[in-house]
Amino acid sequence: MARRPGPKGGKRGISERLLPVGKLPQGLLERLLKKYSFTDPSVLVGPAIGIDSAIIDFPGELLVAKSDPVTFVTEDIGYYAVHVNANDIAVMGGTPRWFLATVLLPGGRATARMAETLFSQLHRACKDAGLALSGGHTEITEGIDRPILVGHALGTVPRERVVTAGGARPGDAILLTKGVAIEAASIIARTLGDELKRAFPAAFIKRCRDYVRRPGLSVVKDAKTALSAGRVHAMHDPTEGGLRAGLHELSTASGVRIVIERSLIPVLPESRALSEYFRIDPLGSISSGALLLCSPPGGAENIKKALASEGIASAVIGRVEGKGRGVRIIEDGKTRALRLFDRDEITKILL
Repeated sequence: MARRPGPKGGKRGISERLLPVGKLPQGLLERLLKKYSFTDPSVLVGPAIGIDSAIIDFPGELLVAKSDPVTFVTEDIGYYAVHVNANDIAVMGGTPRWFLATVLLPGGRATARMAETLFSQLHRACKDAGLALSGGHTEITEGIDRPILVGHALGTVPRERVVTAGGARPGDAILLTKGVAIEAASIIARTLGDELKRAFPAAFIKRCRDYVRRPGLSVVKDAKTALSAGRVHAMHDPTEGGLRAGLHELSTASGVRIVIERSLIPVLPESRALSEYFRIDPLGSISSGALLLCSPPGGAENIKKALASEGIASAVIGRVEGKGRGVRIIEDGKTRALRLFDRDEITKILL
């Protein structure tokens, strides 16, 4: 039998179907990373599903490197960029130290005030996070209608302190700090403020906008506190795709089966209200500011106490069942698979 020709203009078997906005589908990304990643012996931890940063062999300590863009917001873009990159250094057990920024300003719209506002944000956020603004690149670019910022963070970590999302072990308790949809609530309030005025009081909208600072997008302190308080086998911060994506990434990275309980997952009041208003799932909404931790059950209690002493709320939301892959959720007395959404929930209302 003759074979059918492949799609015109593409390789045989590769789909030409348009992908939704957001992260690449996990199966596709996993295949691409396995097929195309190139490293050398100095790269101790390279690209993989659920792995937040690279670990590079460095004289003395290890170098931790991360790059991440900010795409959902334009207001306070410098603040977002610094903290989401610093977070991914911290969840590897590292200390964020240097920050570089690639700044693209829109042609025909860029002004000196726009540039200075963005650099002021970067300076303030780096100072808050303990990072040195060390370089990067800035230009005015045709073909875009808003500023785009790609952050690059570097940090260091002692060899014995490295933690990855691939270290979860059967029996571990799974902790979550602060709550889900923190970043989602702030983004919604900042981009859809006029619409929210028709349904919510001004004080409510202001609290949502301020979620970037209270409870905050940074998990650097969360991670540092947890590591000093008890044994931490794995850490991961649930960003785009929310807790759903974060748990599936943790499961894939560690090769473990996870079960969580819906009633134990903290959802902040404003996040819950916005999710109900827009009919989106807070578990599938971008959640920078929250931190997933895996620790032996005894250690988990010590970590919770240490976090509480620093004013950081946390909860044990589930456990690692055993080797394998997949995430299940217990809700209303029933256990079912926790579905991984194709895209972040907030894209339903922003795009």
